[in-house]
Amino acid sequence: MKTRVLVILSLLVAIGAVLHAVMPPLLFGMKPDMLLAMMFLGILLFPKPKYVILLALATGIVSALTTDAPGGQIANMIDKPITAFAFLGLFVLVRKAVNVNITAPVLTAIGTIISGSVFLSVTLFVLGLMEGGFFALFVGIVLPAAAVNTIVMIVIYPIVRSIMKRTNPITV
Repeated sequence: MKTRVLVILSLLVAIGAVLHAVMPPLLFGMKPDMLLAMMFLGILLFPKPKYVILLALATGIVSALTTDAPGGQIANMIDKPITAFAFLGLFVLVRKAVNVNITAPVLTAIGTIISGSVFLSVTLFVLGLMEGGFFALFVGIVLPAAAVNTIVMIVIYPIVRSIMKRTNPITV
């Protein structure tokens, strides 16, 4: 593993943690997970399994430490690795066929929906509330979070990509 890549990935996790901390709650005190957008950005920049597992574990731990959701600690630790490798798999499938400026926001929306679904399933299972709550929480929290993360990726990805090309710390 390259030290420069690890530094960039750690900066993305730190930025995601700050964004996660300052994001206002949307519904029932639940906040969109801004760490996801930064995790997806790290995967787009460095799509190698060794970096993805490290990024997923770091994001899961930080997200578990900063969550306000009941049962969210366990759910974040399960959700992030599953989501990261699903995102990586989708990205590897489409990166040659579709322009990355289109792929990044679309995959971010899909990845956020996957993450939210896994998170809600695990949380509701841990709390024992499997009847009826999933759909309302999915519509009220996951879909707005997907919209926010997609907008963030539309704005941030081209900027980060141009910075990475100009500074040339690594090959993008």
